Amino acid sequence: MSKKKISPNEIKLKNRQLIYQYVRSNISVSKQDIVVALQLSLPTVTQNLQYLKEQKLIDTSEKIKNTGGRNATAYTYIQNAKMAIGVYITDHHISAVAVDLSGHVTAIVKEKSRFNLDDDEYLRKIGRAVEVVKEQAQIPDENLLGVGIAVPAVISDDGETVRYGWTLNFTGRTRAEFAKYIPYTSRLVWDSYATGYAERWTNSKLNNAFYISLSNSVGGSVIINNAMYGGDSHKGGEIGHMVVVPEGGRQCYCGKYGCFDTVCRATNLDQYTDGNLEEFFVLLRNGDEKAIQLWDEYMKNLAIAVHNVRMLFDGMVIIGGYVGAHIEDYIQDLCDRVNKYNPFQDKAQDYVMQCTNKIEATAAGAAILFIEDFLDSI
Repeated sequence: MSKKKISPNEIKLKNRQLIYQYVRSNISVSKQDIVVALQLSLPTVTQNLQYLKEQKLIDTSEKIKNTGGRNATAYTYIQNAKMAIGVYITDHHISAVAVDLSGHVTAIVKEKSRFNLDDDEYLRKIGRAVEVVKEQAQIPDENLLGVGIAVPAVISDDGETVRYGWTLNFTGRTRAEFAKYIPYTSRLVWDSYATGYAERWTNSKLNNAFYISLSNSVGGSVIINNAMYGGDSHKGGEIGHMVVVPEGGRQCYCGKYGCFDTVCRATNLDQYTDGNLEEFFVLLRNGDEKAIQLWDEYMKNLAIAVHNVRMLFDGMVIIGGYVGAHIEDYIQDLCDRVNKYNPFQDKAQDYVMQCTNKIEATAAGAAILFIEDFLDSI
């Protein structure tokens, strides 16, 4: 079978992306640096640098000082040349973040608000959150790539409709409803997918991994060969509905009993502190007996889930979500619990890790989808 021939336009696009990614990775480089590193001709590099400059993606105002001779032009990456906004909708909060081309969160807005798509004022709050974070990050309209709206639901392929929205009872609702007061390109994103996507994007060394999102609901996402895996119907990673209590378990929001979500959602912990998860961990660190009891039960169930995930996927297991952002001091304890179940010689310390993104990772992941699309299109 003959290989498909690459067209001149495809070669040109690939070279441009290579050059831009090299500048991004090295922040500030000379033209000669690029020629040598990428083994491209000087005319090719010059032409593409000129294009990137015209698109206002790189800056040429600085010089690289040499010990002798003429100083070379420094081609510098502009992080905020384009930006995206991510919104995370939960039952009690609206969070919005601005993200630059490096995936850094540069502005955050968060407010308590009861979920209600039938309340026009609630929809206005979503729109206002987007505008406030846009203003804080100083994003001109022409530099805004789009708004990702992360929700606790499985989303249709086109990002337009909620396919399974049991958590907030909003199956069948649409992107247009959420974005009624968002006058920019937008898409709906499954929250578990968004958090896993942000983790994969931030940590390029991840190969095979399972991201467990421990927030007000429990979800997960699968990374195989450094790519997101959604399954045949985009429900891959739905660990929240894995049955862990076959008899006598609590009822899950899905209507079934004994789901993993019922034993490891963040609300099992912060219900003790009136919804304040940070306060729960303060009490835990200070030796509060009730907090210790709740945490011990929580960790028992989490350890079983981590073990089962490892047996199924044999890759890294990332602990994320609201609880994952606080678990650093307890990772060793979790690993010790997981090791008791493992019949093999590998140790959990080598494959269990805390999430990299701890600040509004779900909203950031929804925004990063637009960032990656843009980088692929340059």
